[in-house]
Amino acid sequence: MELGIENQVAFVTGAGKGIGLACAQALAREGCRVVVADIDGAAAEQAARGIAQAGGTALARALDVSRPESVKQAVADVLAQWDGISILVNNAGFSRDSAIGQMSDAQWADVLSVNLSGAFHCIREIAPLMAERAYGRIVNMASRAHFGDVNKANYSASKAGLIGMTRALAIELGPRGVTVNAVAPGIIETERLRNLPQFAGIEARSLAGMPIKRIGQPQEVADAVAFLASARAGFITGEVLHISGGRYG
Repeated sequence: MELGIENQVAFVTGAGKGIGLACAQALAREGCRVVVADIDGAAAEQAARGIAQAGGTALARALDVSRPESVKQAVADVLAQWDGISILVNNAGFSRDSAIGQMSDAQWADVLSVNLSGAFHCIREIAPLMAERAYGRIVNMASRAHFGDVNKANYSASKAGLIGMTRALAIELGPRGVTVNAVAPGIIETERLRNLPQFAGIEARSLAGMPIKRIGQPQEVADAVAFLASARAGFITGEVLHISGGRYG
């Protein structure tokens, strides 16, 4: 299926590895010029080199989405080289799990500042550029954890908030030609997950509640993101696509 996004500029946060990297690679394969943005500048550079070696076009930028000035500078750098931004994938995120009684103010605030405020900072800078051209695609990386999960009050709140923002902005930006959707992955086999000492236990618990008895792959999330970022998804907005092997809650 031709997605109709050749030569469009796609800005992907948290794109140095894992799901974000898979999203950047998928969009590059569809012909996008991809901004590989990550708080780890070296990882962003390596990812951009890999895309270029595969025949794509990529620009690496070190970016801390929790800092509005970092987002503003990164967007300005892109606009100095490329003509606008048509696609935004808000993938940057992390977790600091803890039982609620032991969760510090920093654990709460740090997760919200990246997972929720970080997406807000990027949308605030980029959505007006899209609206000026009456075209844009925003895809936010939520999570199955928005239903709630043990020791994840901060992470679950950030992802539930992201879904709320997705739906509010779909209403606000739709009349201006911009769609806003979210994907909500379940357990996905990233390098970070695979390297956790407790990986086997996490996998077993997850599979017990899943109709599809395997964990997902980053490329499966990236394929959904690429579709929602495409011209083919022009009549879809305010939606949350769960990529979780059939597991909800």
